Amino acid sequence: MASVRRVLSAVAVNSVFLLLLAGLTVQEGEQKLHVGSLNQPGAAQKLRRKAAPLQQWQARGNPLDLAGGGVGGFAGGLGDGGEDFRDQGQLDLQPLPGKVADIIDRNKKLVQKVQNVKNEGRLPEVPKIPPRARNDPQMKMKLDGIPPKLAAPAAANQRSGGKGHMRIADNLACREDVQRLCAHNVRTNNFAILDCLQNDRPKDDDLSPDCHHFLWDYKRNLTKDIRFDQAAYEVCKEPLAKLPECSKLETGQGLVISCLMDHKGNISNQQCHQFLVKMTSIVFSDYHLVENFVKDCTGDIQKFQCGRVSSRDEEHIHSQGVVINCLEKNIAGGERMSRPCRMQLFRIAELSADDYHQDRALYFACRDDRERFCEKITAGEGKVLKCLVQHKFEHDMSDDCREKLIIRQRLVSQDYKVNYGLAKKCKEDIKHYHCRVDNMPEGKFAKLSFILLCLENAIQKGRQVSGDCQGEMFDMRRQLMSDFQISPEIVLNCRKEIEDLCSGLQKEGRTIHCLMQNGMDDSKTAQNRLSKTCMIAVQSLVKEADAGFDYRMDVALQDACEPVVQTACKDIKPGDAMILSCLMEHLYTPSMVVECEEKLLELQYFISRDWRLDPRMYRKCAKEAERLCNAGPEWNDTNDNLPPGIVFSCLYRHVYRKDETKLSHACAFEVRRVMHQRAVDVRLNPMLEKACLRDLGEYCSENVEKGEEMHCLQDNFKNLSKQCSERVGNFTQMSSQDLDLDRIFMMSCAPMIKRYCKDIVDKEEDDGALLQCLIDNKNEHEMNKKCAAGIMHMQLIQLKDYRFSFKFKEACKSDVVKYCRNIKNKADLVNCLSEIVRNDTLMENKHKISKDCRGQLRVELLDRGEDVRLDPKLMQECNRDIQQFCDKEQIGDARILECLKRHKKKLSDGCHVKLFNREREELTDNSVDYGFMRDCKPMVKRFCPQSDPKEVLHCLRKNKNNEFMDERCKKAITQRQIEQAEDYRLDVELQKKCKKDVPKFCRDILAESRSTELEGRVIGCLKAKVGKNRLSPQCEDHIKELMREAAIDYRMDPQLAQGCKEEMTSWCSEEMTNPDTGSVEECLKKKFSEKKITSKMCQTQVLRLLQEGKADIHVDPLLHQSCALDIKHYCAGIPAGEGRQMSCLLEALEDRTVHLQRDCEEKLKSRVEMWEYAAKVAPPETFNELMVQMSASPARNYFVGVICGAVFIILCLGVLTGRMTKRVRAEQKNR
Repeated sequence: MASVRRVLSAVAVNSVFLLLLAGLTVQEGEQKLHVGSLNQPGAAQKLRRKAAPLQQWQARGNPLDLAGGGVGGFAGGLGDGGEDFRDQGQLDLQPLPGKVADIIDRNKKLVQKVQNVKNEGRLPEVPKIPPRARNDPQMKMKLDGIPPKLAAPAAANQRSGGKGHMRIADNLACREDVQRLCAHNVRTNNFAILDCLQNDRPKDDDLSPDCHHFLWDYKRNLTKDIRFDQAAYEVCKEPLAKLPECSKLETGQGLVISCLMDHKGNISNQQCHQFLVKMTSIVFSDYHLVENFVKDCTGDIQKFQCGRVSSRDEEHIHSQGVVINCLEKNIAGGERMSRPCRMQLFRIAELSADDYHQDRALYFACRDDRERFCEKITAGEGKVLKCLVQHKFEHDMSDDCREKLIIRQRLVSQDYKVNYGLAKKCKEDIKHYHCRVDNMPEGKFAKLSFILLCLENAIQKGRQVSGDCQGEMFDMRRQLMSDFQISPEIVLNCRKEIEDLCSGLQKEGRTIHCLMQNGMDDSKTAQNRLSKTCMIAVQSLVKEADAGFDYRMDVALQDACEPVVQTACKDIKPGDAMILSCLMEHLYTPSMVVECEEKLLELQYFISRDWRLDPRMYRKCAKEAERLCNAGPEWNDTNDNLPPGIVFSCLYRHVYRKDETKLSHACAFEVRRVMHQRAVDVRLNPMLEKACLRDLGEYCSENVEKGEEMHCLQDNFKNLSKQCSERVGNFTQMSSQDLDLDRIFMMSCAPMIKRYCKDIVDKEEDDGALLQCLIDNKNEHEMNKKCAAGIMHMQLIQLKDYRFSFKFKEACKSDVVKYCRNIKNKADLVNCLSEIVRNDTLMENKHKISKDCRGQLRVELLDRGEDVRLDPKLMQECNRDIQQFCDKEQIGDARILECLKRHKKKLSDGCHVKLFNREREELTDNSVDYGFMRDCKPMVKRFCPQSDPKEVLHCLRKNKNNEFMDERCKKAITQRQIEQAEDYRLDVELQKKCKKDVPKFCRDILAESRSTELEGRVIGCLKAKVGKNRLSPQCEDHIKELMREAAIDYRMDPQLAQGCKEEMTSWCSEEMTNPDTGSVEECLKKKFSEKKITSKMCQTQVLRLLQEGKADIHVDPLLHQSCALDIKHYCAGIPAGEGRQMSCLLEALEDRTVHLQRDCEEKLKSRVEMWEYAAKVAPPETFNELMVQMSASPARNYFVGVICGAVFIILCLGVLTGRMTKRVRAEQKNR
């Protein structure tokens, strides 16, 4: 049924044109004969006679009455929608009198067919001429005779010597052109000849000037004739009834047709639409024929030098749209075109949107290209134009056609209705979502950008937009991103930048990406290559194209990234917004190609300036952005005036909030996703980039790898400007909480995270645990170097400000405010807090620092022990020492620190002090001793699982000689014991147990106030008080334990090691290879008894050893080992200490009835000889030394008895002597 209606509509409309053309041709001939000097008298009467049958038929009314179904007259017809004449066959519109009978005969048959169809009820009534038009006196007058407008002299015919021919082919002005250019079988059809002369002639074969003028007069008379208005009322009755602004216009001026053309897009009536389409083939061949065009554009034509507007009496040619084309070129130029002329240009472009033939300059320029690229595309509905645009950048496309296509596209950007497909398929959506507003600057000619943004706003809001409309939007966005020339804003605002920076890159979006690249590179070079207006124009273009929604909008990006999409993102549906996200995830990975990487970053640079350009984030976060961050309510809102990136920064700040302002789960997920992707390059963070523009140019413009700009800024944190420092600090704080923000680091450590931290990475929120996990495993054998370097970088950055360490900041922020308020540097802050903790521990006071902070302090101190670079002050003081003594040691794993400890006697004073303080921290809290915990971690789990982590050394010391003790851990324990023996301040247990004894007995030593080790002098002082009942019991027990340990390993006796250093090297070097067996001490004792030790200092230390062994056999490990069985057998009931067991063994040695073990007997005899020799070599020089020696002697009881006996004898002698003296005195007195 629809096809029948289309056929019948074509018949009816074509019949109208038959009548119009036939009548006008007769009238035109009469005018020309009447006015001109004719050589054929009676020609006018002849023409009337030939036309009489047609006029009589018209007078009778109904044989061809439109009300009765319309009339036909075309063998092929013009077709639907303004399609190309060649596509539908040659016209057979023949208004010649000789053929009227044949036409009528054929039309009778068609009328009968139409009547049959109508009788079946399948065809609506064709409207008759409106009563208003029939009763209009002016209309009636013009119908009865020749219109006054046509009474003017036919100048063109006069100049050509016209003879009143009614056929164009017979007119003298055009005869030669018709014979040269048009086929013989079309010369009787004026419309076919018009098509031939206007459309089919070769580009380089122009018409004669007279023919140009004749054709122009001919068509102008057609457009101004009353019968065109009559036809409009007849065919377009229904639309005119709905358009009072058209039906009320004066007839006979061409205004009715012009008004209907303005509303062509809103006319759904098929017959009326076809009628208007056919009118365009006449109107658009010359700008003079367009209503009001000459009046509105005269000034602009002269201003832009597009030709001249001449009167018909002056010489001018049939322009074929050249003037219109010239104005269209300048519509987006720097000079402002007048608004009325702009409106006329848009109107012309809109009316010619569906058929590219009506754009005369475009049609002539692209005829060959149409045959080459779009041969199978039928004309109409903008199909040919769309096809040509798709091939615009093909190598075989002619430059002239490409230029005209660009001009046409530029008009589309100014008025969306110039694109037929977009205007038609999006009509209902535009209406539904109110995308046309009357108060726009351009009035009813809505800019493409406004329409695209309005429709995209509906899509982003989740509203329904038809698929056909979205398809047209896709095509338009793709066109915008592929050619900068069709965007007036880019052409106007970026002209200089394009000429200077991007010349020769017009094709396939390369110019736009060139502008993007230079705008992006400004941040790296600190130069403003693009003007502010150009940057705004590029940003606006990216939003209009909405390239963040579908990467295919960006032709250059699609071409560059297609290989990556086909491999890394192949599982994502084409056109899905996730493809762009996928590409960002693979940035700087092996699957990424360089060209794609560059184009992707260039696009993302501008997308990152507007948070709304990420469709997934916008849909999830729109309401929260409006509520929390003052964002506009609409996607296309341009009035928020917020700085670039500020809304996104605001959203990210609310991701980790704990109150009611925290983002929803879905929004927070999208915000984190975008933040993680953009963190790959500092330029994708607008707020930070703006603040750090100069700093990037100064510190990070050279020798910085891709994606490493943030690391560069962090490394130069102290040198940054205040603004930049603040932004970098904020970002670093965020990255400490969310490690994914450091994309380069995460990519380097991905395998290590999978190996060591899988459980942590699966958590939704990081809270700093992932970094700590990597730090804990930094020195594992499988750890790759790049990841280890990244971990170290993170640790060093955190030292610059305690807030950069999320876990530390959260745990200690209240303690920092309370006790270390003015300290920002993390290293100093750790020192401040740890000193408070250490003092509270030693004084056994209640801890001031909170439990959470103490736990985090342990972590920080442990990490610091791993690498000296994490202790800036120690590194500064020990830098030269490290170079001198530890230059061959690898950094990390506490190797440098252990090396310094081995050489501490040779270190500079400043370094030695720092090292001593470090040792105090480690031995105060064993859990922060990295080297010790590294070596003994398994043993701690085995032997001390319930012990306090800070006191595990004490537990492990007790199990040091266990057969299951790991040798590596055993060495670490011994090393810490050696350190403790050097200074009582390194032994927390000693400080606690001897807290009162040290100041009481060793006051003179403490008065020296040294910042380094006291070389065991305080411990030696306390050792001298052992066995005299002067030390507190707990202190004496601890000192005895130290003495026993030192007796096995000379290194734990710093006074002995220092005093006998040369002797040990000379005579006990072999024994020194096994220092923890007591063999070195035994060697020294033998050398002493052999009288080889001559050094006073060494002799004193060996004598001390001998005396200590006398007092406690456990202090003489070799002797105790040899006599263990004898002690058990003969001295089982005697407690150890104070020489009791030694006295028991000596008595057994002298008792001939007791048989000691041979080894024990020999060792005892050897010790007796040593003691005797010691008494000779070093007799007591003072009474105190004598008393000390006697008290230390196993025979001290004997000495006490002797002394007491001597005192008793003296006392008795004194008494006796006194009595004798008294008696003598009495005798003398009595005398």
